[in-house]
Amino acid sequence: MKTAAYVETLDREGALLAAAAEAAGTDAEVPTCPDWRVRDLLRHTGMVHRWATAFVAEGHTGPRRADDPPALDGGPLLSWFREGHERLVDALAGAEPDVRCWHFLPAPSPLAFWARRQAHETTVHRIDAESARGGEPTAVDADFAVDGIDELLCAFHARPKSAVRTEEPRTLRVRATDAPHAVWTVRLSAQPPVTVRAEEGAADCELSGPAAQLYPALWNRRPFPEVTGDGALAALWRERSGVTWK
Repeated sequence: MKTAAYVETLDREGALLAAAAEAAGTDAEVPTCPDWRVRDLLRHTGMVHRWATAFVAEGHTGPRRADDPPALDGGPLLSWFREGHERLVDALAGAEPDVRCWHFLPAPSPLAFWARRQAHETTVHRIDAESARGGEPTAVDADFAVDGIDELLCAFHARPKSAVRTEEPRTLRVRATDAPHAVWTVRLSAQPPVTVRAEEGAADCELSGPAAQLYPALWNRRPFPEVTGDGALAALWRERSGVTWK
């Protein structure tokens, strides 16, 4: 996907998140994040948006901590969230393609990284907000879902901090059944997972289904559409794959 497409997605998903949060109310529980209420979701995502904006807009070349979110609630919290989301969209849309700043996953450029990461960050948390609101969730485009699966498997869980590990080598397959060439082989061991976007060798367990269902499932927001083989590896993913802020 091109950077402009990520920014368009970010713009749309942030608006959907805010609308769902407003409909649910900031005291509503978030079923996909059992420890959170909607106010926690808005504070977290708004904080991340401002944190990301600072790298792109101010050109920070090293990591920096995020500012704590304000103790707002209700309408003022929603306004604060919408303001930060708008600033992020504007910063990404207006940035020079060769802007230099810190980023934490491999990417063609810092701008490409931040646009992609914030589009997926916001989409996953929009799913959270809609789970609090109830009703039919907004569909995720299949190509975008495939991209998000690729980011999660090939980038996030390639990092040394990934806790998805096994004592003995095992192989997990992930397959989007509605997208060509959208299959990943995840080799698990006592070291960080090693993932290739290809079908290589036999798998001990396969997680499969339409991309738009696999994407939130791998982010632990939905059940896996289909699990074949050793279900213990699916359970391992559920238990250890969470990506945390700290």
